[in-house]
Amino acid sequence: MKTLLKVAAAATTVLMLGACSGQSGQSGQAGADKKQYSIGIAQIVSHPSLDALRTETVAALAEDGFVEGQNLKIETANAQGDQSTLSATANAWKAQQMDAVVAIATPTAQAMVQAMPPNRPIIFTGVTDPVKAQLVDSWEKPGKNVTGLSDINPIDKQLGLIKQVKPTAKKVGIVYSSAEANSEIQVDLAKTEAAKQGLTIETATITNSSEVQQAAQSLNVDAFFVPTDNTVVSAFESMVQVAEQKKIPLISADPDSVERGAVGAWAVDYHAMGKQTGHLVAKILRGQKPADTPVETGEATLTINTAAAQRMGVTIPEDVTKSAGKTVNK
Repeated sequence: MKTLLKVAAAATTVLMLGACSGQSGQSGQAGADKKQYSIGIAQIVSHPSLDALRTETVAALAEDGFVEGQNLKIETANAQGDQSTLSATANAWKAQQMDAVVAIATPTAQAMVQAMPPNRPIIFTGVTDPVKAQLVDSWEKPGKNVTGLSDINPIDKQLGLIKQVKPTAKKVGIVYSSAEANSEIQVDLAKTEAAKQGLTIETATITNSSEVQQAAQSLNVDAFFVPTDNTVVSAFESMVQVAEQKKIPLISADPDSVERGAVGAWAVDYHAMGKQTGHLVAKILRGQKPADTPVETGEATLTINTAAAQRMGVTIPEDVTKSAGKTVNK
C-alpha cells in the first residue's frame, strides 16, 4: 500500500484511501477494520505446543489487521490443568460481549461450547477429533457456531517410528489422562493400529500431572508413546526421565516434546497451526460463518532428537534421519 501511495497521483490516492477504509480482508495494520473487536483465548494448561498456538494466533491476527491494543482487545485464560477453573472461565465469558472465543485443546473447546450462547463464534485449535468430541456435526459442515483446527496425527507413522528405532519392540506404553477425550480417542486409534503392526498397547491413566512419573514407572514395556495429552505433556520431563532410566525409546505426538527429550515425533507444527488459527479467526471476525467453514488440519512432519535416542539406548536409522524435517541434538 505504501508503494502505491508513493507512485499514485493525488486524485487516485484519495480514491484508494477511500476504498481501503471500507474494506476488510487486507493484511497488516493498513487494512485494519476501524471497528473495535473483543475476543477470548483460553487454554487448559501451559506447555510449549499450546503456548505456541496462543502466541502465533495473536501474531497472525495482527498480520490480518486485528492488532491488540488498537482495534482488538484480547482476554486470555489458562486453567493450569484444573477443569473447574476452566468451567468458571467459560461461564464468566458467557456474560461478556465477545466477538469470538478461541479454545485451545479439546477440554477447553468442550467447556466453551457447553457454556457459550449459540450465536457466539467459537474457534478451536489443537483438537484431535472434533466430531467424536461432539464439537461439530462433521468435518466438512460443522453446522453450529463452532469450527477450527485439528492436530490429529498419523498414528501409523508414530507407531512405525517405534519399530524403526527399536525393531524388537512388542509392547508400547501410553500414559494418559482419563479426563481428556482427545487422549482416549488417540489410545483407541493406537490400539487398532498396533494390532496391524504386531504391537500391543499397555496403558496407565492419571488424573493430574503429579502422577505421570509413577504411572510411567508402572508400565513394563519396550517403548513409550505420548499422545497429545495436555496433562502428560505438561509434565513431559517425567516421562523422559523414566524412559532414560528404562533405556527404552519415547516417541511423542508433538514436535516441541522432541526438543524436551523425546526420540522423535510425526506431528503437526504447532507454531504453523497457531498462524493458521489466527487467520481463521480473522475470517470469522469479518463475518464468515463457522457452520459453513470446514475444520482444517495441519500437515505432519518428522522431527528427531539424536542425543535423546542415545540416552535411551537406541539408534535412529540413517534412512529415518534423512527423511526428518528437523533434527535436534540435545
